[in-house]
This record gives sequence, structure tokens and C-alpha cells, in this order.
Amino acid sequence: MKKVFQYMAIAALATPLVAAQRSRTSLEVNMDNLQSGNSGGAGLTSRARYQRNNQPTGPGVNRPVYSKFIRTPISGVVYVRGMETNAISGFGVVTGLAGTGDSGDLVKSFMANSLRNYGIPVDATTLSSKNMAVVRVEAEIGPGDKPGALIDVRVSTIGDAKSLVGGVLANCELFGPNYDYVYATASGPVTNNAQSASGEAGSSSKNHNTVAIMSFGGKVEREVPTSITSDHGYIHLDAKKGQGTFSNMLAVADAVNRMYPGAAEVMTDGRTVKVAVPADLPESQHVAYLNSFLTQEIESDNAPRVIVNERTGVIVIGGDVRLRPGAIAHGAIVVTVAETPQVSQPNPLSGGTTETAPRTDISITEEAGALTAIPEAVTLQEVVDVLNVLGASPRDLISILAAMSDGGLLVADIKRL
Repeated sequence: MKKVFQYMAIAALATPLVAAQRSRTSLEVNMDNLQSGNSGGAGLTSRARYQRNNQPTGPGVNRPVYSKFIRTPISGVVYVRGMETNAISGFGVVTGLAGTGDSGDLVKSFMANSLRNYGIPVDATTLSSKNMAVVRVEAEIGPGDKPGALIDVRVSTIGDAKSLVGGVLANCELFGPNYDYVYATASGPVTNNAQSASGEAGSSSKNHNTVAIMSFGGKVEREVPTSITSDHGYIHLDAKKGQGTFSNMLAVADAVNRMYPGAAEVMTDGRTVKVAVPADLPESQHVAYLNSFLTQEIESDNAPRVIVNERTGVIVIGGDVRLRPGAIAHGAIVVTVAETPQVSQPNPLSGGTTETAPRTDISITEEAGALTAIPEAVTLQEVVDVLNVLGASPRDLISILAAMSDGGLLVADIKRL
């Protein structure tokens, strides 16, 4: 058994950031399928014509050079409130397992109740097969999914089943959060691309055997009501994950207001833009009105972010991550614990017994770690080159990145999964 402990020494040399002015241009798209008329409120020109004109937006704002701006449609930065996906779930049973199912009383009671529903009375204590497993079934219904639409479902064991490979999910019902309505049903073969083999002295497996994704394994039975407009006549644009910067929200509101003056405003939470819908705009035109500004392009800035998964060693670095110059020393203390039991045999005809005495060997070694100077890195390739110079494994690199962030060298937020 080996344990590795990382100790980091970091010295940061901060350098001032340079700011530069950037001007922004935007493609203005005005509605051309509605008739011109007077506004119903909020200073809007309702039923304005849709016309496409390339017009400069005027002077921009000061932005630091280390931020990378990308021209993207508004729909890439925000989502429309009321058009979210909805989680549904239920419990079911997977049958046909080759002796890898549950062994407890839960699956016996579950199957006994299911058989009674089919008019087959059975005593739960008489069920002893390990070819069944109780599972949790989860899915998501998207906005506008109609009855009969097929959706993906996720199946996972909740008992001591060893594998779902080769099983079949019996028909089960999926409910909403309050378990009030059945929104979908799920059934069918369970496939998870997992393999396993075992013998008397060991076993081997590939991928996770107790979780499976069933593509199109569920069928929508009930539509979830959705609406893009609130009761007060507003459309709410909420920031997508990782896009909720103040500059992004202000850019969205600015783009909408250039098309429909006074229609949009940023809410006080800084993550939502509220857009007024003209009072005299027919409901059938709400989607066209919404689409007219969702397709507008803005200059979006993504917050610098590094995503790490300490369980798998996966590291994801965004293209706008920067490094300040500094120095890093990293080394490892390796603790090795080896168990070598010693067998003691008694002398012949002594009447003694064979005994096994535990024996533990412990060794501690410290790896040398030189102090490495790192230069400033302002592009993703430069960041990758600098980190590769350290020669650390992915798991060690996670600790290094966290220490660099604490030392002020890493210009990014670190999120651990």
C-alpha cells in the first residue's frame, strides 16, 4: 500500500495587468413580420418591422487584455425561463440477470408486490433468485416534449447487485418531484457497455456494472406545461452556467434595447435580464419576438475557470486562463507499507500448531523537488507548455494548480467535481 503526500512551495511575482479599450459591433435584427404600430408599454415600438442592418454600436468599454471575448448569439449566454428540463424518477426492477442481482429482502418484497398486481399471489419468502435487482430510474423531460416522445433514462442499483449486464428493465412509472402524476414510463433491455469476469482467486471488470444509460428507453406520457412569458407580460433571460458575468448580462440588455428601446433591464441579482413583451403583440407572435433578439450576437466574456476531478484525475482548462510569473517547487513524500506475514511451523511430534505472525515493513522516502521558475503565460498553449515543464502527474497537477491559485499565480477560478 502506498500513500503520497504533496507539499508545495510557491513564490509569486505579480505583474500589473494592462487594460485596453475595445470597440464592439453588433448585427441589429429588427422584426419584419409584424406590422408597425404604437407600443403597449415600457417605451416599446411594438409590431416594428424586422430589418437586418449592420450598424456599429459606438464606443465600447475598457476591458482587460487577459479576458478573451467571443462573439456569440444571445442564446449561447442565456436560457429562457420556463423552458427548462424537468427531472422525473421512479423505481423498477431489472430481471434476467445471470446471478448478479440483489440478495436482500427488498427485491423479494418488490417482486411479490408486482406479481400480486398481476393477480399472482406469492409469498415473498419463497423468492430466492438472484436474477433480479431493484433499481432507481431517472430521466429528464424537455420543454415541449409531447406524449409518445422517446427519452433517455438512467438506471442504477440501490441494493447489493453486482451487475446489470444482460438484464431487462420491467415497465415502471416515472413521477415528478411531488409524485403526483405519471409523466413517463420506462422499460427495455439494459445496456451499459460494461464487462466483468471472475474466478476463484480474483475478478476483473471494465466500466461501471451497476449503472446504465438506456437510449430512448422511456416514453413521455404527460406533457409538462411550459410558457416563455410570465403572467405580467415579461420574458426572463437567465444566465447559463458559467456565463453569468455582469458584462455578459449588460451586453444582452444593451443588444435587446438597441432593437426595442426600453424593453430590457438587468435585474438586481445581476444574473437575469427582464424583457417586456408589447401588450398588443398577439400570443402567436411571442416566439418570433423572442427569436428576433436571441439570434443577436454579443461579445461574451467567459470567466477564467479550471475544472478538476480529484477522483479521476481529469483536468479541464479554459482558453482564457492565464498565469503570472513566479516560481514553484514540488516534491513528494512516499510512504510504503508492505505486509509480509511470517509462518511458524512447530517441531515434529511437539503437538504444536502452525501459526502465522504478522510482519509489517514501513519505508519513507522523500523525492527531490527543484525550484522551477515559470514565465508569464497569456495563451492556452503557453499555459499548457508551462505546466508540462513541471513534469507532474495529473493528480499531482491538481494540487499544484490549487496551490498556484492560492499563491496568486493562476488567474482563474478552480472548481472541484
